[in-house]
Amino acid sequence: MSIKSPIHVEIRPRYADEPIERMVKRFSKKVKKERIIEKVLEKRSYEKPSDKRRRLKKRRKKVLDKLRRKKEQKQHR
Repeated sequence: MSIKSPIHVEIRPRYADEPIERMVKRFSKKVKKERIIEKVLEKRSYEKPSDKRRRLKKRRKKVLDKLRRKKEQKQHR
């Protein structure tokens, strides 16, 4: 059996009267950055190893393409 460790994401107000909408936005960014929702969905059902490799490869390619475009834009300036 695997031991499930709790995931703690904590957001505190930056200043006394920070709007709740802004705090929620920071919370959702943090959750997205930590890939918490993605991990939960992955654990929900079995994924074949070949499908997992394919999905990860596609994500890596997407990130590399984004970085490449960003680099090209800087060079053209």
